[in-house]
Amino acid sequence: MSKLKDYTELTRFNRPIGSFLLMWPTLWALWLASDGIPDLHLIIIFVLGVFSMRSAGCVINDYADRKVDGSVERTKNRPLPSGRVSEKEALGLFAALCILSFVLVLFTDVRTILLSVVGLGLAALYPFMKRYTHLPQLFLGLAFSWAIPMAYSAQGGDLSDPILWMLFVANCFWTIAYDTYYAMTDRKDDLKIGVKSTAILFGEYDLFVILCLQALTLSLLTCIGLLAGLHWLYFISLLVCVGLFYQQFQQAKDREEQACFRSFLDNNRVGYCVFIGLAANFFM
Repeated sequence: MSKLKDYTELTRFNRPIGSFLLMWPTLWALWLASDGIPDLHLIIIFVLGVFSMRSAGCVINDYADRKVDGSVERTKNRPLPSGRVSEKEALGLFAALCILSFVLVLFTDVRTILLSVVGLGLAALYPFMKRYTHLPQLFLGLAFSWAIPMAYSAQGGDLSDPILWMLFVANCFWTIAYDTYYAMTDRKDDLKIGVKSTAILFGEYDLFVILCLQALTLSLLTCIGLLAGLHWLYFISLLVCVGLFYQQFQQAKDREEQACFRSFLDNNRVGYCVFIGLAANFFM
C-alpha cells in the first residue's frame, strides 16, 4: 500500500487538475468535430487516454528532474528525489502508461493512431526542454494541444479545417499562460539551479504577457464561434472567462507563490466554462 501511494503521487492521480486542463480542450474538439454529437466510445477513449498520458508525462517529467527536484522546496519530497521510487520503477511505470494509452488509441482509426505517435514524442520531449530553452511551456502547449487534431481525426473530421488549427493555437496560448503562473511559483529555485522557464524569460513583464496570451486565446475562441456559427450561449461563456482571467490576475498581482499557484489551478474553471458554452450551444 505504501508503494501504491508513492506511484499515485508520482503519476499525480491524487492531483487531477493537470488532467482536467488536458481533458477540456480535447472535449471541445470532439464536440466541434461532431457538431455536438460525439461518439460515446470516443468520449470514453479520449477521457481515459487523457488521464493515462498526463500521468505518463508526470512520470517522465519527474524522471528528467530527478537530479534537481531535491533542491527545490516544493518538490524535494517527491517519490524520485526522496528515493521512495527508483529510476527503474519510474521508467517501467512510464512505459506501462504509454502502452495503456496506445491500446486505447488502437480502438480508433489508422490516421489517429499515426497522430498519436507524434503526441507521444511531444510528451516525452517536453520535460527535457527546460534544460535548453526558456520556452518549455511552449512545448507543453504543443503536447497538450495534440489531442485536438487526434480528436478531430477520430471523429472523422477534416484535418484541413481551419477551426481545428485555430483551436490548436488557442490552446497553446492558454497553456503557456497558465503554466507560466505555475512556473512563477518555482522561479526563485529555478534561477538557483539553472532551470529555464517562461516565468524567468518574461521577468517583470510576466503578468502582462500572461494577459496578452489570454486575450489571444479568447480572440481565437471568438473567431471559432463566429466561423462555426455558434449560439450566443457560447459567447456568454467566453465573457465569463474574461472575468475568470481578471480574477487570476488580481490574485497573482503581488506574485506571491501560493497565489500564483491558485491562479494556475483556477484555469480548470476556464476549461469547463468553455465546454459548458459549447455543449449548451449544440443542445439549443
